[in-house]
Amino acid sequence: MEEKHGELAIVATPIGNLGDITLRALDSLKAADVIFAEDTRVIARLLAHYEIRKSLLRYDEHAHERASEEVLRFLREGKRVVFVSDAGTPGIADPGSRLVARVRAEEPAANIIPIPGASAITTLLSVSGLSADQFVFLGFPPHKKGRKTFFENLTTNTIWPAVFYESPHRIGKALASIREVLGDERRLIVGRELTKVHEEIFTGTVKEAAGRFGGEEGESRGEFAVVVAGE
Repeated sequence: MEEKHGELAIVATPIGNLGDITLRALDSLKAADVIFAEDTRVIARLLAHYEIRKSLLRYDEHAHERASEEVLRFLREGKRVVFVSDAGTPGIADPGSRLVARVRAEEPAANIIPIPGASAITTLLSVSGLSADQFVFLGFPPHKKGRKTFFENLTTNTIWPAVFYESPHRIGKALASIREVLGDERRLIVGRELTKVHEEIFTGTVKEAAGRFGGEEGESRGEFAVVVAGE
């Protein structure tokens, strides 16, 4: 009896505008036997928009062990499995990397396919006006332990742009921390709600950015990406 080898597609999805999805990504979603998503509600809206009906299962940090076992079971049955994150390219600041690592370790014959697409990192860098031949991506700052060190480490990078993500609830504190370690005049590019209806791309000094986004929470809605220019 011929042994079955499944397929795991790591599919990039839009970071906001639903039109920012590739034809290949749509084909992969349509061909899937099952889709694992970091947030099934988010992917459900995307699937509904493109009239795709598929079985959706949750895969996030809290369901890693159980969901990984389910993915492995489907792959051993020869099924086509898709993984999508909340938005953008999976494996970047989300649990996708853990899933791929486990599949490579326990089901090495499975075909793992990257389906490229949107990423907030490159989206913001592309309009930053900074040379991005080299840059540093820092992910999300820690919520508590290690947060101070995270921002202090910006002082060791004097050449390349540094990119990080932040939530609307902590963007003000993040900008205040940058101001503490880098002063008022370092240049920042702040992207809020990238590709969405209320997209805002702000360029200015740390002091100016803190004035724009460091006020009341209601003034800083939406997800943020920040580029800190090198010296």
